[in-house]
Amino acid sequence: MIAPTAIARMIADETARFTSANPRSAALARDAARHWHRGVPFHWMLDWGTPFPLFAARAEGSRLWDVDGHVYDDFCLGDTGSMFGHSPAPVARAIAQQGAHGLTFMLPTEDAVAVGDLLAERFGLPFWQTTSTASEANRAVIRWCRGITGRDKTLVFNGCYHGAVDDAFVDLRHGVPELRRSLVGQVYDMREHTRVIEFNDLAALEAALAPGDVACVLTEPALTNVGMVLPDPGYLEALRDLTHRHGTLLVFDETHTISTGPGGWTGTHGPLPDLFVLGKPVAGGVPCAVYGFSAEVAERMERARAANESGHSGIGTTLSANALALAAMRAALAEVMTPAAYAHMLPLADRLAETLRAAIVAHNLDWHVTHVGARGEFICTGTPPRNGTEARAAMQGDLERALHLYLINRGVLIAPFHNMTLVCPATTEDQVARLGNILGECLSSLME
Repeated sequence: MIAPTAIARMIADETARFTSANPRSAALARDAARHWHRGVPFHWMLDWGTPFPLFAARAEGSRLWDVDGHVYDDFCLGDTGSMFGHSPAPVARAIAQQGAHGLTFMLPTEDAVAVGDLLAERFGLPFWQTTSTASEANRAVIRWCRGITGRDKTLVFNGCYHGAVDDAFVDLRHGVPELRRSLVGQVYDMREHTRVIEFNDLAALEAALAPGDVACVLTEPALTNVGMVLPDPGYLEALRDLTHRHGTLLVFDETHTISTGPGGWTGTHGPLPDLFVLGKPVAGGVPCAVYGFSAEVAERMERARAANESGHSGIGTTLSANALALAAMRAALAEVMTPAAYAHMLPLADRLAETLRAAIVAHNLDWHVTHVGARGEFICTGTPPRNGTEARAAMQGDLERALHLYLINRGVLIAPFHNMTLVCPATTEDQVARLGNILGECLSSLME
């Protein structure tokens, strides 16, 4: 119902409007290009669909200001890194206090004791380790799973994303496993050690585990990076049962699904995995991640470690568990990621989903809205996808770019990669209503 010509016209109009409204960002982009490759310190900063990067000046709570003085209702929130709002006061205080007393020692601090207790109580697993990113945590978990099982295979789901983890970059195309086409510099075939199947396919799962060579299944409880794909009723429980039956370790990466509730999807719905990964918001935006595991896994880790020669294990980096990150994580877990915060976020996310649906229905579009707690997404297809292949087929790159540009030019940020939104403890009813109104105006313009 939305003509390609209308999409192209909107992209052209909104690109011109963005360029005119952001001269300071344009100048900084030219200056940055002198020494930053492609003009940004990290290439994902180009993924917003704008003709040049939007340069941020500051952010607080649910709002962000750019260098040209525009203010935005921020529903992206650093792509989850600031899921509980920008610069929450307890984290800001912890950073300032620890910053005056040293940033990194390669030694534990008193905060480490408190953080360990908070993690175990919240997520139900007794033992934990800290890394600098969820990518690093997932790599460590895969290495541990292989080490303690003596198996070499990792099983992932088509369309998954677990950070910069080589083992996860295998896709299914027409049912055939292939290396992710966007990978740069890949020199070995991950399919030798990674098996990939579709999410929600129990028969494929049982067949993949049957040979008895899979060390771990690594998954989000609900896929969130290929569009949102929810598990079928009973699927995760069956996954838990099958992995246990086949001697395979189950790993839940809850870096995004922490949006579900204080204990993530696991704490809200279950089941409990063998290992649990959480990054991005766990320290309020300070680079930090954790992975937790059961007592049985910890015992097997010790046996594997004792059987090896001492020395570098291939797990960890010098800045892991630095004092600044631990201080920030303690503040985030104890004072920011609280039940009270979720009590505000979850009903407001329901309201946002209703608001987006209303805008879609008003324009007779066969789209749907999915959400996992505070995380939501509108998807340009009428049937919720059940796996990565269906989710990819629903993506409409040009249309999504037009929508994003229109929103940015009217002071609303959503995630640049697809149509994902987040609400935080500082998000207001007015901001939710405004997003719905602007989306409605955008759709009306596209369908004139």
